[in-house]
Amino acid sequence: MKKSILYITTAFAFTFGGNAMAQIMSQPPSYNENQKDALKIYRAEAERINNLVHTKLDLKFDYAKQHALGEAWITLKPHFYATNKLTLDAKAMLIHEVALVQGTTKKKLNFSNDENQLYIDLDKEYKKDQEYTVYIKYTARPNEVKQQGSAAISDAKGLYFINPDGSEPNKPTQIWTQGETEASSCWFPTIDKPNQKTSQEIYLTYPEKYVSLSNGLLKSSKKNTDGTKTDYWKFDFKHAPYLFFVGIGDYAVIKDKWKNLDVDYFVEPEYKDYAKEIFGMTPDMITHFSNLLDYPFPWDKYHQMTARDYVSGAMENTGAVLFYDAVQQKPGQLIDENTAEAVIAHELFHHWFGDLVTTESWGNLTVNESFANYSEYLWFEHRYGKEFADRHQFEAIRGYKMGDNFEKKLVRPHYNTREDMFDAVSYNKGGAILHMLRNFLGDEAFFKGLNHYLNANKYKATEAVHLRLALEEISGRDLNWFFNQWFNSNGHPKLTIAYDYNASTKKVKATVKQDPKLMFEFPIAFDVVENGVAKRHQVWVSKSIENSFEFDATKKPDVVIPNANQVLLADINDNKSIEEFIAQYKAGKGEFDTRRLAVEAFINAQATNPKALDALVLALDDSFDGIRSIAIQGLDPKSPKTMEKAKAKLLEIASKDPKTKTQGDAIELLNTAGIFDQNVFTTASQSKSFRVQGGAIAGILKQNPNSIEQFKNISDDVIKSSDGLVSQFLPIWIKNNQLDKAKLVGENAAFYELLKFQDPAAGQTYEEAFKWIMSNDTAEATASITATFTRYYGYFKTENPMISNLIKQTANKGLALKSEAYKKQSNKSIEKQVTALKNAIDKMK
Repeated sequence: MKKSILYITTAFAFTFGGNAMAQIMSQPPSYNENQKDALKIYRAEAERINNLVHTKLDLKFDYAKQHALGEAWITLKPHFYATNKLTLDAKAMLIHEVALVQGTTKKKLNFSNDENQLYIDLDKEYKKDQEYTVYIKYTARPNEVKQQGSAAISDAKGLYFINPDGSEPNKPTQIWTQGETEASSCWFPTIDKPNQKTSQEIYLTYPEKYVSLSNGLLKSSKKNTDGTKTDYWKFDFKHAPYLFFVGIGDYAVIKDKWKNLDVDYFVEPEYKDYAKEIFGMTPDMITHFSNLLDYPFPWDKYHQMTARDYVSGAMENTGAVLFYDAVQQKPGQLIDENTAEAVIAHELFHHWFGDLVTTESWGNLTVNESFANYSEYLWFEHRYGKEFADRHQFEAIRGYKMGDNFEKKLVRPHYNTREDMFDAVSYNKGGAILHMLRNFLGDEAFFKGLNHYLNANKYKATEAVHLRLALEEISGRDLNWFFNQWFNSNGHPKLTIAYDYNASTKKVKATVKQDPKLMFEFPIAFDVVENGVAKRHQVWVSKSIENSFEFDATKKPDVVIPNANQVLLADINDNKSIEEFIAQYKAGKGEFDTRRLAVEAFINAQATNPKALDALVLALDDSFDGIRSIAIQGLDPKSPKTMEKAKAKLLEIASKDPKTKTQGDAIELLNTAGIFDQNVFTTASQSKSFRVQGGAIAGILKQNPNSIEQFKNISDDVIKSSDGLVSQFLPIWIKNNQLDKAKLVGENAAFYELLKFQDPAAGQTYEEAFKWIMSNDTAEATASITATFTRYYGYFKTENPMISNLIKQTANKGLALKSEAYKKQSNKSIEKQVTALKNAIDKMK
């Protein structure tokens, strides 16, 4: 699963700016006493008393009540010991009937249930491998579910009705499910644990105008006389209950193929012409991963669907992946970057790691999520090259280092709630650890080991030790040292490195000191650079406070580069001079991180060191756009000296860079610095890139606000691409009461209180927008703001209570304004907005 909270920096950088985000995320989490006690509990693998064998469901939906009317036929067998009892997870359900299925007849069984579980007395004692089938008639009431979501999965009620009465304009009506972690039992009775595996059949009856998606193959679709139809989906493989999926709505279905398998894309009709631009690399991904693992895609189809108001980023439901709606992009966005590409790879790789072989407990989530995270690197390396993949991994590692993650183990049976496992340790750090493991073993042994792991454990549940044993068997190497410190312990090396050159022995000595509180052993590469040429040396750092190594050098090296292949996850301080960083930059061809570190040093010294500033400007010409962007974003727009040096190059990038994303970076910086060139900005305002076009128009309006009339017909997509442009149009929209534009500013307006700390002017602008939205009938915008409140309040309640309090304070202000609007207009739409705000505030407890 791709958890959107792990990429929260993207959302907040747009809203607050990078510095504010760093300050927010660096705040330590706060635990109350109950949470501290919870961390002492050992979270064992769930005991298997009965095992699921097969699950058959027949579902109808009450859109008005937001209920599922269900019948379930569940086949089970005792795992080992004989039993005459069955306990199923069945959260907030009304249970109408429970019976034992005996051929074509049913025998009623005694049962009781509470808000979480269903307890059934079987008709006799069943022995190991003796199958039986129970029938359950029930009503699922997802809105009555008590379990809470988390920072990563913002809600946990399993079944979601989106705009069920059609009251929200321009918003589709949908039903979709979200099972991970243990929310499938909110819509059907099951043993809702990841170490269970079952095949399935699902009958879905729903309005004829929609389409459906579930796991497995669509065996039949029958129209009924009441305006509904019934689809029959059948899945013959075994998978965990949290991977069950149902999706229903108004979708365009775009057909594709991988070999003989159907690969379809379910998108909102507005995006049907772009679906293949968004998802079209999927068949190539399946081929690449199948070849890399030497294990062909193991399922019967691969479909992907988008969802409104999704509670996370994406979910790897077997053969029926669900994505948040932001993956839907138009050509003006895709020309910059397909932001969905990483998450598409991530969910696909889960079909080997997570779906085929599944974690036996949430404490071992690494065997699911670390692999899915690393698949993003594997795909980008294959498609775009090592530098692109290294940049992506750097951003993931930065996410891990920004949070309070250093006390957490990768495998950890002690956690507050199972939802807490979905964090930057299980994902980001885990992916980086797999990259180190691959580098240590070599590609052939690493991927053969993964193949052995998959074959030995397919359709089973595992823990990290199974991975270690598989890799040891293939490589012949003992890996306890690696797993003990990286999987079963916490943190990462913190190194201080000093260099000394001895002219008489012609040796350079590197002394590596570790933090004595947490020491590691590891291989590390050093590059010794003479006359611009690097020679690589591989050494082994032992688990001690100090290690020293000597390397040949005919003269004092231009620079010594530690972690030269940038594989080791570590913090390294080696106190280089700017001259040495310049040498490192020149020697770092093909190594993104080597050059990145040098460019970051130039950025930090640009104000005081002319050589650093010159080197930073030269980096604007780097062959890799990832480095060019870092250099652009690192320039100080408030420094006349810096901008005078960089101006010509920035204007050239804004007009001629081969990457529109980099052009957009340059235009944003030029706008911030107040540098304007009529020809460059006029040309850019016609770009195919929404972001470039929007940034250029924002620059033009900044120079001549009266020219706004000539841009009044630009698309909302262009306006959305530039926060500055939204701010410039806001006064006109508010003055003319153009309520159709309200949704464009909804999410940003939700954070005006926080914006005031970073940018008082922007905060004031969005405060006015917030008052405007909340004082009118603005269903979509208010829904967007309300969802934003709910999602981020839950996150910051733990991570930063001050921010969560500001969000709650803003929500209460919004409720007061919307309630006043209802008094004045008194229509159903505003009444529903008031109710939604009240419900959101009720959750903020």
